[in-house]
Amino acid sequence: MPIAGGIHAGRAQGQEGQLRATAVVLQRPGESPLAIVSCDVLMFSRDLVDPVVARIEASCKIPAANVLVHATHTHHAPSTMRVHAYGPCEVFCKRLQEGIAQAVAEAQKRLADSEFAFKLGEEKTVGMNSRLLLKDNTIYWVGPRDDAVAPTGPFDPDLPVFVFRSPAGPMQALLFGHSTHSIGTLKGGVRSPAFYGMAAQALESRLGGTVAFLEGASGSTHAYNLSAKDAFDRIQEAVLAAKEQAQPQRVARLASIKRPFVFKVRTFDETAEENAVTSYCAKRIGPAGESVAVVFRQMRKELAPIQGHQRTTWLQAMRIGDVALVGVPAELFTKLGLEIKRRSPFRHTVVAELSNDWIGYLPDREGHRLGGYQVWTGFHSYAEPGTGERVVDEAVRLLKELF
Repeated sequence: MPIAGGIHAGRAQGQEGQLRATAVVLQRPGESPLAIVSCDVLMFSRDLVDPVVARIEASCKIPAANVLVHATHTHHAPSTMRVHAYGPCEVFCKRLQEGIAQAVAEAQKRLADSEFAFKLGEEKTVGMNSRLLLKDNTIYWVGPRDDAVAPTGPFDPDLPVFVFRSPAGPMQALLFGHSTHSIGTLKGGVRSPAFYGMAAQALESRLGGTVAFLEGASGSTHAYNLSAKDAFDRIQEAVLAAKEQAQPQRVARLASIKRPFVFKVRTFDETAEENAVTSYCAKRIGPAGESVAVVFRQMRKELAPIQGHQRTTWLQAMRIGDVALVGVPAELFTKLGLEIKRRSPFRHTVVAELSNDWIGYLPDREGHRLGGYQVWTGFHSYAEPGTGERVVDEAVRLLKELF
C-alpha cells in the first residue's frame, strides 16, 4: 500500500501500534447523540466521509450534523486520497469507512451514565513553528536549515484533555489534543499512528477505557526539536498530569452545528510558481530536487483549468457543556487556530483540523505573502488567499450561535 505524507508514495515494512478509527458517543436523555471519531490517517476528502456519515445517521439515528470525523494526520498510514504523486489505496479506504461506521455503532452500544471533567493542559516542548525564515528570504521546508533566522509564526502549547468517567470511578474515555504535525515513528520505516497515536494507545493500556487524539491547528508546526520517542514520552506525561487536574463540568447541553462553506480555487502565476519551486528544490534538495519539482508542475497543470472555480466543504462546531470543539477541513496555520480560540465566546475552545474533509493547507494572508511549500500551488494548497481568515470568521459565527 502507498504510504501517504511525502511527495512520492512511501513504503513501509511492518507496523507499530494499530491504525484505528476511535469513536466517542455522547448523549443526554431524550436528546440526539453526538459522535466524535478520530482516525489514524493523513487526511480524507468528504467523498470518503459523507457516505459513512449518512450510513451512521440511518443506522445509529445520530444526525449527520452531530457527527465529526477527524484525521490525526499521521504520515505513516496508507493513502486515502490523491495528493502529490500518488492516489488513494481503494482497499484501505473501504476498510477505513467500515472502521468509522463500526466504531460509532460499538461506542453507541456502550452508552452509560457518565461524568465529564476537563483540563486545558500544556506541552511546550513537543513542536515548534516550522516555517523558519532563511537568510535567502525563503521559508524552510526540507533540507539544511543552519541559516535559519527566525520563526515566522506562533507555536500553540495548549493540550486540552476531556475525561469521561462512570459515577463509580473508572474511566470510560479520554480525548486529548495538541498542535504539531504527526510525523515520527518509534521504530522507523513502519506503518504507524505516529507518536501521538502511539501515546493514545499506550495511555489506553494504562488507564483503561477509550483514548483518542485530536490534531489541532498544526499546518505551520513540526517537532523538529526532538525525537519521536521523546515526543511520545512527553505527551503521555502531559496528558496524565492534565487528567489528574481535570475539573468536573456540568453538561446542561450537547449541541452541534455543521454547515457548508464555499471557497474558490486560487488563480496563480505559472512562471512565479515554477521559479519558487525549482529554485528552492535545487538549492535545498540538490540533484533529486527535479523529481520533486516535476510533481508540483503536474499538479499545477491539472489545477490550471479550474482556477476560480467554487468548491464546497464543511465547517462544524460542537459544545459539550461549556467546552467547544471546532472541526476545520484543512491543515490550518497555527495563527488562525489561535485566532478562533481568542474570539470564541466559550471559556475553552478546542480546534480539530482535518475534520470531515481536506482542502489542503490554509495559511493566513501573511503566510501567503511569505511563500514556502505550504503555499506553493498544488493539491496540497489550492484555496485562494483569504480563505483561512474566512474560515476563522465563519467558525466564530458558529460558536456564537452555539453559545
